[in-house]
Amino acid sequence: MERAQRRKLLDKVMAWFMRLSIAGSAGILVLILAIIVWRGLPGLSWELISQPPEGSFYLGGGGGVLNAILGSLYLALGGTLLAALLAVPVVLYIHTYAGKSRLANALRLTLDVMWGIPSIVYGAFGFSLMILVGLRASLLAGIITLAFVVLPILARTFDEVLMLVPKELRESTLALGTTRFEMLGMLLRQTLPGLMTALLLAFGRAIGDGASVLFTAGYTDRIPESLFQPVASLPLAIFFQLSAPFKEVQARAYASALILTVMILGISLLAQIISRRVGRHVIR
Repeated sequence: MERAQRRKLLDKVMAWFMRLSIAGSAGILVLILAIIVWRGLPGLSWELISQPPEGSFYLGGGGGVLNAILGSLYLALGGTLLAALLAVPVVLYIHTYAGKSRLANALRLTLDVMWGIPSIVYGAFGFSLMILVGLRASLLAGIITLAFVVLPILARTFDEVLMLVPKELRESTLALGTTRFEMLGMLLRQTLPGLMTALLLAFGRAIGDGASVLFTAGYTDRIPESLFQPVASLPLAIFFQLSAPFKEVQARAYASALILTVMILGISLLAQIISRRVGRHVIR
């Protein structure tokens, strides 16, 4: 009897602990958003969003962060697409040809290790690679470096999605006489919602990364017109504005952070919407 009571008490304690953990996690998110909105909303203006910075912008002059907004979009889009070109074939190979072999386990371990490498290390690697090939700080160098950052995120997320495809569906597809290469089409159709979500999550990760592009993308007040020109990004724009000794510039830093937060939240919401709508056509 006492043992049963202890089990019930332990169950109640763990349930309350999990509820407190959920409330704490939600509270942290609400606190972060509240501070960003509270500090950033007063400095937000149409000029900040729609115009590039003027010469004295970081000294309290006019202009905005349009160059950083577009630069972040260019970097994130290019890095995500390049990472997808590498990650999707690797993951499809694991699930169609490698199976449960040692090679598949080695590939997953490699991706997990890459996921754990700090962004600043990727930035240092990208900088060394630039010196090796004679490439200057540019949009192209930033895209290549960001691709390495989001590649493991995209690959492992897509890998987990492919694991949800029923084994019976794969076996019945092969039983109909299809080749493993032809089965790729079925896998892509079944995992399209998950793939779209993985792409958007990788894009959200890339657009908010500042350490990897610190050494590789450079920084400029202009909007780049080619892949070989330096490019600004919102995380670095926020850093430079917060480092300025002027309160007006620091206020615009929080406004820039608010813009970046809204962009990331919008991407996350879009991922959920696409996943639900496209997921209606998936066989469970």
